[in-house]
Amino acid sequence: MGFQVRAAEAASGGMMRHINLADGLRLRFPGRSEDFDQGVEIGMLAVLMDLGGREFTRWVSRATLDQARVLAKQLGYHVVEGHTDDEWVELTFRNGPARPQLRLVHSAG
Repeated sequence: MGFQVRAAEAASGGMMRHINLADGLRLRFPGRSEDFDQGVEIGMLAVLMDLGGREFTRWVSRATLDQARVLAKQLGYHVVEGHTDDEWVELTFRNGPARPQLRLVHSAG
């Protein structure tokens, strides 16, 4: 699945974001600021882009959307926006030239 960041109500009554690294593996940083959480989110995107994968999809918070786009552009990735809700955006990052996905269509006749 890859990492996702989701807000959850902390025991202290404040909001705490959970960063999912993989299925069943989550990180949380109690007592840290929203800026810290956003830094972790962008840092993880930077690592994934630095690994040079051809394509990957991640959910990011709307608060980090612009920064994620700038980072992607600087590292040679194209960004395609997918599903969204009030707080989250699904982004697909593609490395290399943007080429259309072609498929073979058989004609009748």
